[in-house]
Amino acid sequence: MEYSQITYSVEGPIAIITLNRPDRLNAWTPRMAEEQAHAINTANAESAVGAIVMTGAGRGFCAGADMQATFQTRIDGDDPGNNTADGVGGMPAGLDWVALVRRSKPMVVAVNGAAVGIGVTMILPVDRIVASSTAKFGMGFITMGLVPELASTRLLAARVGFGNASDLFLSGRVIPAAEAARIGLADVLVEPDELLTTAMAIANSYAKNPDPQLRMTKQLLTENLVETDLTVIQQREQALLAECWKSPEHAEAVSAFLGKRPPVFRPASHVVDQPGS
Repeated sequence: MEYSQITYSVEGPIAIITLNRPDRLNAWTPRMAEEQAHAINTANAESAVGAIVMTGAGRGFCAGADMQATFQTRIDGDDPGNNTADGVGGMPAGLDWVALVRRSKPMVVAVNGAAVGIGVTMILPVDRIVASSTAKFGMGFITMGLVPELASTRLLAARVGFGNASDLFLSGRVIPAAEAARIGLADVLVEPDELLTTAMAIANSYAKNPDPQLRMTKQLLTENLVETDLTVIQQREQALLAECWKSPEHAEAVSAFLGKRPPVFRPASHVVDQPGS
């Protein structure tokens, strides 16, 4: 796929996806989502990549859906993407964004500026949200005569609590990064010049670990997020633990510990630029 709305590169074991419509504050389109999904799948298929960082070009992260290219196009009677009418959350049909992110290698988002609407809901399923002190967050759906999407009515509440989620959804207000960090919407708050470095460091801390177990852990977190039966939770954990006991990654970790050496879980990584192909 040729990328026109994102860029993709690899630095060491980290794949970097950058939303790249800076003149539009990286306003979202279904095409952007398809390119993001392609890049995520590319990173997931590359054994030397251990984690993914996503950020935005210019002064915004993602200022929501592109009004003309999405909402007005739909109002005019045309589909703004590849059969979004049969998709979920405005995504093209067949693209389950939440499932893609939760099944992916670890993902860290570096929010460099305004994140509004889908600019927030697309990042709620990721593993760590790092925000610049100049970033802003807003749900905004209610002000556009819409309701939230991408399981955000569950995922936002999981991050910030029911009361804070209700307030953000029902008011549509935009909050500064400091408030987002205080309520748990942003996990880490840093100065702008430290944003990408911090996000990369966090991603590297994940990338040093074995891929199968990283994904198993994400699977358990996803499945058990709303599970109330502790027996079911333990059964899920035990089923995957039994797989781990037989895995080459577990054997390598034990061997490395006993041999007093660092474990090797992936091939040597290198720096590659891949604008899309």
